[in-house]
Amino acid sequence: MFKKVKWCFFLIVLFNQNVLAQLPDFTEMVKTNGVAVVNVSTTQKAPPEAENAPEQPQLPEGMPPELEEFFRRFLEEQGGGYVPRDTTSLGSGFIISPDGYVLTNSHVVKDADEIVVKLSDRRELIAKVIGYDTRTDVALLKVDAKNLPAVTIGEPNKLQVGEWVLAIGSPFGFEQSVTAGIVSAKGRSLPGGNYVPFIQTDVAINPGNSGGPLFNMEGKVVGINSQIYSRTGGFMGLSFAIPMDVVMNVVDQIKATGKAAHGWLGVQIQDVTRELAESFGMKRPQGALVSKVLPDSPAEKAGLQIGDIVTEFNGQPIEASGDLPPMVGITAINSKATLKIIRQGETKNIDFKVGLLPDEVDKLAEAKAAPPKTPHNRLGINVIDLTDLQRETLQVAKNGVLVQDVGKGAAKDAGIQRGDVILRIQNNVIRDAADFEKTVKNLPTGKTIAVLIQRQGSPVFLAIKIEK
Repeated sequence: MFKKVKWCFFLIVLFNQNVLAQLPDFTEMVKTNGVAVVNVSTTQKAPPEAENAPEQPQLPEGMPPELEEFFRRFLEEQGGGYVPRDTTSLGSGFIISPDGYVLTNSHVVKDADEIVVKLSDRRELIAKVIGYDTRTDVALLKVDAKNLPAVTIGEPNKLQVGEWVLAIGSPFGFEQSVTAGIVSAKGRSLPGGNYVPFIQTDVAINPGNSGGPLFNMEGKVVGINSQIYSRTGGFMGLSFAIPMDVVMNVVDQIKATGKAAHGWLGVQIQDVTRELAESFGMKRPQGALVSKVLPDSPAEKAGLQIGDIVTEFNGQPIEASGDLPPMVGITAINSKATLKIIRQGETKNIDFKVGLLPDEVDKLAEAKAAPPKTPHNRLGINVIDLTDLQRETLQVAKNGVLVQDVGKGAAKDAGIQRGDVILRIQNNVIRDAADFEKTVKNLPTGKTIAVLIQRQGSPVFLAIKIEK
């Protein structure tokens, strides 16, 4: 019995040793690269009128934002107004060249009046902003110093899901903090980050880590830690980094011109769902479905149409709609590119010249719907023709009908709402209310169809199936 227990103990020890032997050792990587990681602190000056204002009570550090806002309003009501003081913030960054170029996030330094870069040897240097790009959240700084330790830039396209990665930064101001994890996914599209195919990791990232480097196992920087997904404000296992190929493209442009330009196609797109794929006769959901073609855009000039499904860009497959904007965004302005599309079941190639992404994005107003009526058609909705004022408000130049009321039925199940504008049903353009009623009357039963609507200025396809 003793021999069996001894043998089992030996196997457990051997197993644990094998597991430990397989875990990565980051010590040498941190020693080599940690010296190139910096702390970035910013100061935003208060308005001049605040200089001679009476001293305000100091609020405790670390107070939850909601509670802090409550006390600020209370002080304003009770004491003649809360006077703003200089505000400071902390972030991370890293040196990319010995002559003093430093990378961080644009949101770390934007609107700052003073930026101080603290090196690993405790030196503090005033930094100048060479340029930044809010679309990719990249900022390039410069400090007056020479022979600085610099990181080596890696190739994020060679990263594999499941690969170990490491972050160094200053979470909550704790400088030179090291955390590690794995690559969870690549090419993630996030709201507000349409031009960045983010690297998702489970590396612990917290406020203050923003702008810090993400290293691969070769000790090369493959990304800038930029965002986290959190319901608490702290780390929850979902961290996102900007790939270095995107970053260096921005850096090169900033060095050359002081700003970054992005390629532009000029369409609004959405994912192809299973139901929409069925309605378009596709074997599986894939590609970017065009829901709007902007006027005077490269897409319009090339003949791209609403309802086209982009499946490739310059030979690269488009699996989801989020794949397309980053590909177009990093393509050189005025260069020629090719789209492979599916149009009404047929595959076509469309050539176009990449345009310059405009600075301003149109904001479309929401229309006010008319008083409801009892729906009576097969979709369970009532529609009316658009007035000239409604067309101007909604920026609907021609065609389309306004959804006046939604009752029980296929349209409600699909998500159509009062105030939506129906522009197209399957391949049929809806010109007016009479055209709508005629089209709906002839719709097939038990088959999924695609309906193009416009809601709050944004066109979107919905899949509808009339059961009976």
